Parts: sequence; structure tokens; C-alpha cells
Amino acid sequence: MSNVLNLIGRRLVQLPLMILGITFLVFFVMSFSKIDPAITALGEGASIEARQEYRLEHGLDDPLLTRYARFVTGLAHFDLGTYSARQLPVIDEVARAFPVTLQLTFLGLIFAVAGSLVLGVVAAIYRDRWPDQVIRMLSIASLSTPSFWLAVLLIQLLGNKVGIFSMLPTSGKLPVLTEDFGGWFLRMLLPAVALAVPVIGQLSRVVRTAVVEELDRDYVRTALGAGIPRYVVVGRNVLRNALITPITVLGLRIGYLMGGAVVIEIIFNINGMGMLIMNGVTNNEPNLVQGVTLTVALAFVVINVVVDLLYVLVNPRIRTI
Repeated sequence: MSNVLNLIGRRLVQLPLMILGITFLVFFVMSFSKIDPAITALGEGASIEARQEYRLEHGLDDPLLTRYARFVTGLAHFDLGTYSARQLPVIDEVARAFPVTLQLTFLGLIFAVAGSLVLGVVAAIYRDRWPDQVIRMLSIASLSTPSFWLAVLLIQLLGNKVGIFSMLPTSGKLPVLTEDFGGWFLRMLLPAVALAVPVIGQLSRVVRTAVVEELDRDYVRTALGAGIPRYVVVGRNVLRNALITPITVLGLRIGYLMGGAVVIEIIFNINGMGMLIMNGVTNNEPNLVQGVTLTVALAFVVINVVVDLLYVLVNPRIRTI
């Protein structure tokens, strides 16, 4: 138990250092932007004197480290700056859009985990037979399929306005999850599938390999020889031990899903972080782009730390290291 606590403690100590590093990296990169915040705030017609006064008032000419310290202080108070000539708070837009991106990410994650478990376990049980060969071909095909291309294909096939079969909504306002779950699910179904398919291709192979290794162990042969049904051995013992490795891969895939969700949102016209960052780039709003980028990056780091902690808890061998 002490080893587990030490590992958890190290992860928790590393977390604020990683967050600090990400904030500096994002701020440093965005500092090279050629967009003048004074022009963004005051408009193209503002005089040179007015622009200079704005820059002095907001400390835009201060040294980089001074501006970074002010930026981190603002972050500590959940202040990501303002955007547009109306000086709207960036945090308000992020607070509205980020839950939408999380919803899409985790729905895609559910599809990816469920699909990879089913395909991976079936492929392992029927290894080197036709089900395994078929699943292998499907996994290779899904791995080589870009999410954005699959998203367009799904719209063309199943979109309710332009699709051949016109089955599912692909545009319009996203219903609120807690108020209309059915409408929300139908609106999110195609984006989540487009997001999940490439991940299913990778994870299913990882699950298959891990389950095959467990099926070849002595305790499995002993249990089967004792007359315990195969499905009981696989469900109670094999899966529990085999899923330790896929969990480590899953942490990186969650980051991929979140990054992919930003692109998929634009294709399906979902008002999440993807649409927000596109609006920031289109309208020359560096603070908006910076706030969205920083939020997604921090979420990625936090999620991966949580997955690391989950790995420590589910892997009994870690406790003896």
C-alpha cells in the first residue's frame, strides 16, 4: 500500500508542474501572434495615440515574464482575458463550449471502449480463425480511416437532409443533455461514431493481444480443466488481468478523442470548443484562441494523470514494486 501511495503522490506532485509548463508554452507561442490586441479592442479606426494608451493601460509592452506572471495570476482567478471590441470574458465562452466537447469526447470514448472490448475479446477467443481474420481486417481499415473523412461520409449516407438514407440529424441546435436525452443522443450519434472508429481499430488489437497472453497462462488451463465454464474464466479472471495494458493506451487515446472532437464539431456544426477556436482564428481573437487551446491542453494532462492513477489502482503488481 505504501508503494501505491508513493506512486500516487508522485503523480499529484507532477501535475502542477506540468500545468505550469503548459501555461508557459501556450502563452509563449501566442506571444508571437502578429495581431495587435489594441486594434482588436478599439477597431481599425483607432488613432495611434489611443492604441498606445490601451497598450500601456493593459501592460502589453511589459517584458514577457511580467506578462506571463500576470497571465498566471489571472488564471488562478479563472480569468482568461477578454475578446472582441465589447471586451467579452473568454471564460464565459469556454464555460459554455467545453462541456459540449466533453460530452462528445466521452460518448466517443464509450463507443470506442465497448467496440474494442467486444472485437478484441472475440478475436482472442477465436484467434487465427475466420472471426479473428475478419476483425483484423476491420481494425486495419478503421485505423487507416481519418475521422474527418468518415464524418463527411456518414453525413452523406445518414444525414437527415443530405444523406442517402436520411436517418439522423447532422445540423441544428444541440439539445440539452439533461432536458432531452433522446434528442441529444441522436444529434451526437454520428459525430461520436466518426470519432470512435479509428480508436476502436487500435484498441481492439491491444485488447486482443492482452487477452491472448492471459488465455495462454497456466491458471486459465487449470480453471478450464477443473470444469469451470470458459465464459466464467474469461469474464472474471482473464479480462481483469488483460485490461491493465489497454488502460495505459486509453489515456493517450482520450487525448486523441478530445483533439478529434474539436475538428468533428466543425463538420457537424456543434457549438463546442472546435467552433469556438475557429471563430477565434477567423475573427483574429488571440485571447479566445489562447483560452481554448489552454483549456483543451490542461484537460488532456489532467485526464492522463487520472488514467495513470487508475492504472496504479487496478494493477496489483504495482503494489509489490
